[in-house]
Amino acid sequence: MKTSIATVSISGELPEKLAAIAKAGFDGVEIFENDFLAFDGSPADVGRMVRDHGLEITLFQPFRDFEGMPEPHRTRTFDRAERKFDIMQQLGTDLVLVCSNVSPVSQGGIDRAAADFHELGERAAKRGLRVGYEALAWGKHIFDHRDAWEVVRRADHANIGLILDSFHTLSRKIDINSIRSIPKEKIFIVQLADAPLIDMDLLYWSRHFRNMPGEGDLPVTDFTTAIAETGYDGYFSLEIFNDQFRGGSARAIAADGHRSLILLGDRVRRNPNTSSLTVGAMPERAAVKTVGFVEFSLDDTDATELIALLRTLGFRNTARHRSKQVQVYSQGDIRLLVNTERAGFANASYAVHGPSAYAVALAVGDAGEAMARAVALGAEPFSQPVGTGELSIPAIRGVGGGLIYMLDDKSDLGRIWDIDFVPVTDEEESQPAHLCGIDHIAQTVAYEELLTWLLFYTAIFETQKTPMVDIIDPAGVVRSQVIENTNGTLRITLNGAENRRTLAGHFIAETFGSGIQHLAFSTDDIFLTAKALKQNGFQPLHISPNYYDDVEARFGLDPELSEWLKAENILYDRDEYGEFFQLYSGSYGEGFFFEIVERRGYRGYGAANAIFRIAALKKLIRPEGMPAITNRSSLEL
Repeated sequence: MKTSIATVSISGELPEKLAAIAKAGFDGVEIFENDFLAFDGSPADVGRMVRDHGLEITLFQPFRDFEGMPEPHRTRTFDRAERKFDIMQQLGTDLVLVCSNVSPVSQGGIDRAAADFHELGERAAKRGLRVGYEALAWGKHIFDHRDAWEVVRRADHANIGLILDSFHTLSRKIDINSIRSIPKEKIFIVQLADAPLIDMDLLYWSRHFRNMPGEGDLPVTDFTTAIAETGYDGYFSLEIFNDQFRGGSARAIAADGHRSLILLGDRVRRNPNTSSLTVGAMPERAAVKTVGFVEFSLDDTDATELIALLRTLGFRNTARHRSKQVQVYSQGDIRLLVNTERAGFANASYAVHGPSAYAVALAVGDAGEAMARAVALGAEPFSQPVGTGELSIPAIRGVGGGLIYMLDDKSDLGRIWDIDFVPVTDEEESQPAHLCGIDHIAQTVAYEELLTWLLFYTAIFETQKTPMVDIIDPAGVVRSQVIENTNGTLRITLNGAENRRTLAGHFIAETFGSGIQHLAFSTDDIFLTAKALKQNGFQPLHISPNYYDDVEARFGLDPELSEWLKAENILYDRDEYGEFFQLYSGSYGEGFFFEIVERRGYRGYGAANAIFRIAALKKLIRPEGMPAITNRSSLEL
């Protein structure tokens, strides 16, 4: 699979864009005319820069408002075309994109357009160039790739071909089966873009909300499969117009783009009818069996405070690492590791971010295969020295530079607790709180990183994303989207923060980066859990009494139940599948907290309750404008 990306897809000046595109691993690049015009060098300089990066210029674009023009406009369009041809030859590319005409003075008619393209083909052939025709979804006369193909077919010229763009076809819901009948040699290049399903003007939707394949809701895989079934083996190129990407890191967006194409190629390759599409083979997405552990990086003081909180939640110290300052606190199927090492990655993470849940271990079917897939998709592997006889656990870098470890039961990784740890007896008594497992992990990221991590998780692990929801914070809106698998063994809520006045934004600002902001534990009986927590001295997050009057009226709850909820500070929600109960801790450090949930068939995450939880938590965070606390891990319950 030959990969390309348009320079318009990422931010920065042209040299910066080319460096990022090459670093990401693309084979080619489309030069967007505005990027060339804003660059001080000559076309030959641009061509040399591209080739010095080991790239090929796959396309020069766009050439607008060409076909069907009346005189004197028609003569001027051919003059403009000759100027474009001059630039192309100096750049060192042989293909130009002509998009369907949107000019109000243009005239319709397939034959008229075909005649214009035949003449253009004659001129291009004299220079050894090719012309690709693309149907814009908002074109005045041609807005369907089937009509564009008919223009190309009637033009009947070897140097005139078709350019297919997934957005223009899929946004209009055009039947993709028509693509399968197009001769592969007449498809000059394929442009790909996804987008969220939004009901709005096509042009505005295209110019502001496109994203990488797999990040949106359009059936890009089906579109690409139809193209691959023609036998097409040319470039697949990304053309992404997105306001968020224009303000992001060029290298990060380019890396996302390359990952999206490799993932798309892998999905299409698995179709038996698409043998012409060759991509590097990789294992299937990894099915996650469970969350093996979550690890915290802390100093001794922070560890003492976190452990005190864990004990009120019913956790007990059950093991210690054989050679490192790492303690295991367990309950049910939950294992939390408290790492106070003075060297290594955990210590470096603490130095940057303060106390944090910096690592997660996921138990998969085959850790080696999961790692192979992750690396093939551009994930950064991680390793560090281990003690004699201890396990080297495969890992990749995740959100905020944290770690994702891979465990399995088919190797010694399944015996990690016997090999690397020694059982201990906890002398301090705490009442078990009937916590069963980790219901979900909540990661807070900068809003511009949200699509990056959605693609990251869904590409590597057997998961799907849910629709985006708005979480209302008194200081703004946080965009939230969930990654989950079908059996609920992995649920990750990704919360995109846009300003630091929100609780999520405060967390990112104060911990210097994205990361895990809270862990949600599951219980089969939240009222029994609340009783045990009270005996342990747990201080729940205080919820306004006004909330319970409203929730009783909204859901028609029995007054006795609503009083019980209020007494225990338990929040309530309901969907078409069942009921949901939530109980929160206060804030640890700069906004980290724990949640306890009971699901009675419910499939959501209590988004409607978030505003009340956030308001209560923000009362525990230092007021805006006050000096930062010296001990950033102080426990505020």
